[in-house]
Amino acid sequence: MSKNLEKSKSDIAKKNGHTYLQWIFALLANCTHLAYGLECGWISPTTKTLQSETSPSGYPLSDGQIAGVASSMSTAATCVVIMHSYIADIYGRKINIIIIAFLEALSWIIRIFCTSFTSLVIARVCAGIAAGGCYNVIPMYIKEISREDLRGILCTFSMVFQNVGVFIMYFIGAYLDYYTVMYVIVGLPILTMLGMILAPESPEFLVKQGKIDQAIETVAFVRGLDKDDTTVQTIVEVMVKDAAHFKSLPNLTLLSIMKNKIWRRGYILIMIAFTFYEINGAFAIITYASTVINSTGIEFEISPDIQSLSFPVVMMTGSLVLASCVERIGRKTLLIGAYIVSSLCMFGLAIIIILHNQVGGVPGWLPIILMMMVLAMYSGGVCPVTFLILTEMFNFQIRAKLMSLVVTYGWLLTAILLNIYLPLSNALGVYAPFIIYGFSNLGGVFFTIFYLTETKGKSDTQILQDLMRRKKTDNEISCIE
Repeated sequence: MSKNLEKSKSDIAKKNGHTYLQWIFALLANCTHLAYGLECGWISPTTKTLQSETSPSGYPLSDGQIAGVASSMSTAATCVVIMHSYIADIYGRKINIIIIAFLEALSWIIRIFCTSFTSLVIARVCAGIAAGGCYNVIPMYIKEISREDLRGILCTFSMVFQNVGVFIMYFIGAYLDYYTVMYVIVGLPILTMLGMILAPESPEFLVKQGKIDQAIETVAFVRGLDKDDTTVQTIVEVMVKDAAHFKSLPNLTLLSIMKNKIWRRGYILIMIAFTFYEINGAFAIITYASTVINSTGIEFEISPDIQSLSFPVVMMTGSLVLASCVERIGRKTLLIGAYIVSSLCMFGLAIIIILHNQVGGVPGWLPIILMMMVLAMYSGGVCPVTFLILTEMFNFQIRAKLMSLVVTYGWLLTAILLNIYLPLSNALGVYAPFIIYGFSNLGGVFFTIFYLTETKGKSDTQILQDLMRRKKTDNEISCIE
């Protein structure tokens, strides 16, 4: 009955009303990802300024201090993923997004008025608390206010906006001084916060709160229909039925999930998959782009800050290519290919640095091309496909709980990676991290081939069978589900 209602809802909605408000509110919510991209790109062009004699901090920051500033965002995000899920469920998606935008604004404001090392860390912690909710709350809000045939494209704007943010920061960071960058950027999260005050709350959250009339008004508003329209009534009716269905389900705790051998195996596999994804090395290149380019020791005719502008462009291209082929090629095939190319490029970067130090004469364009390939594989394969497998591997009963744990673990690894990159380079040589990343990506290849299951086009039952290596019967699977 529910499927018939949803099909009827989709068919009718395409013929009536409008979608421009859904686009406006989705893009507005995605502006938090734009601000997150700006934050991701900030360290790269700013490192040279912070370590100069004219540093706004009053003294040059050491490599260790730069690493501390860079990693503090990820460290903070590690601690708040579950908190954002709680806020979204109790107080609403809209309130949560306003909080995220407020924290993003506060982060830039602190850096305008306070520029000491401690203040920079506090500012990045604020940004990290905001970032901890970007991948949880924003997709949830967009999905719940959008028409079914628009959800995919509107959600993909999160990665596009993030990459655009990195590009903008690389660009203005190369030409504008420290304070001008702050003044240019700080208005974005403030406008986002003010815009979200005028945005509607998610109708599904309103239904969950028992505010059925408000949910009807919201659906009618964002779709340009009357409150009494059949489409609006059908949509809300489905939401009410789904809410009642979820309440009737048994309460699953993390302990009960881990006691289930199949779910526990899936959880362990996805945690290992996230380990290879996080230590892929691409995020270190994004964060320390100019430093990484300089670390090759090769003299470039173009400034490293300008060279790094090619990185987010390549990442945006990778995201668009993935969108065009992800449903035609298996998840495993894409992931294996991305890891193979990333591994070869990382080893290539290490070899180039060693050769340049020993004999010289290495073409200046070669390391740039290799880094561009790594980032293309990251944004077009390693990152989105890993998250896609995560969402497809578990059914709705346990997905939210396990996703919070996995994303928290991912943020922790990111913080560790960013914190040790510069000390590792200084202690073992600038080529050492790339050798480690090369072996990490190579490990990702073998792990994906031998352990990860293909999830493309498969039902929950088929994925469970793969996780059990087909040792159980359909009746046993039904008991697990």
